[in-house]
Amino acid sequence: MFDRINRILRINRIAFALGFWFCATAVSAALNISNAYYSPRNKERSVRKETQLIILHTTEAPSKSALPKLRDMGECHYCLDEAGRVYRIIDSRRVAFHSGRSMWNGKSDVDNFSVGIEVCGYHNKPLSPTQMRALAELIGELRRMYKIPDYNVLAHSHVAYGIPNKWQTKNHRGRKRCGMLFAMPSIRAQLGLKLRPLKDPDVAAKRLVIGDPELAQVLYGALSAFQLGAAAPQAQVPLPPPPPPKPTGPYATIGVNGTARDIVGVAVWSPSVFYIYPDGKYKSGDQITAEEVLKLPYGTKVLQGYAIGGPVLASSPPSAICGNRWRASTTFYLISGTLTPGDKVDDKKIPAGTMLFFKKN
Repeated sequence: MFDRINRILRINRIAFALGFWFCATAVSAALNISNAYYSPRNKERSVRKETQLIILHTTEAPSKSALPKLRDMGECHYCLDEAGRVYRIIDSRRVAFHSGRSMWNGKSDVDNFSVGIEVCGYHNKPLSPTQMRALAELIGELRRMYKIPDYNVLAHSHVAYGIPNKWQTKNHRGRKRCGMLFAMPSIRAQLGLKLRPLKDPDVAAKRLVIGDPELAQVLYGALSAFQLGAAAPQAQVPLPPPPPPKPTGPYATIGVNGTARDIVGVAVWSPSVFYIYPDGKYKSGDQITAEEVLKLPYGTKVLQGYAIGGPVLASSPPSAICGNRWRASTTFYLISGTLTPGDKVDDKKIPAGTMLFFKKN
């Protein structure tokens, strides 16, 4: 009896593995997909429970800079370079972090139910015929594999949304114009897509408001992405929001000063970068995963070029931990979840067990 059960379990495991292999290779067999930029993040990513959407992105950068970043961060499933070559980044069955803050038809975290394709190009510039042919083939294969209808092939700008800020008071559609040319009927026709969504389901349901009227026209109206990109100054197309302000003090804050990538660039995983969460917990860059980097909560403090010392004890005062830097304004004591600078701390009231962060030499 037990032998029979074990045989069944072994057969199921083999069948699952074969199914996984088939999904990973079926597309590449038809398109000759390269693994030259296969991401080391694959082993960290879970298998999606469902696949309802294909999300199309534009890198807004050339392939020589886009492909290494996509590989390092595991930010899409496939990428097409300028010559139409297709690269696998994350296995198509696993989760790739390509949509960021996103929602479609009331479901948030679009990454959990979508495949993401990055195209090396720009949201308001035509793609080359070679890219269009390769993209049409890739979309066709993925649609057949996952049984995805035309109207569920969307641009990133369809699903991205923003939270309230100084320009918008509500959750709003219009956080990105990424991939918006893929909403145009003429472009979709070249990709073999006959249907497209005619309205934003989340705006219609009042979950979101329109934050970028011109983008909404491109996605659901008649204004061309190319017309928008080439609009003359008198057309009064609003400029995108300015970049996040640079920090004015020794540390930066997630949300106020942008994302971790905005703040420290490629040093997000450096051991000399520390993330102090709003709840008072902390991690260094070499302790944080790619998923955690992308989902750092608003208000997280970021220290770059720091070392950590402590805990402060009667037998180990601050001066013994970091020398004469213990009083510096750039040294921080983590007290009750708050960073207190060294020149503001009351040395007689530093709780035992306090950790401190000080600038490395």
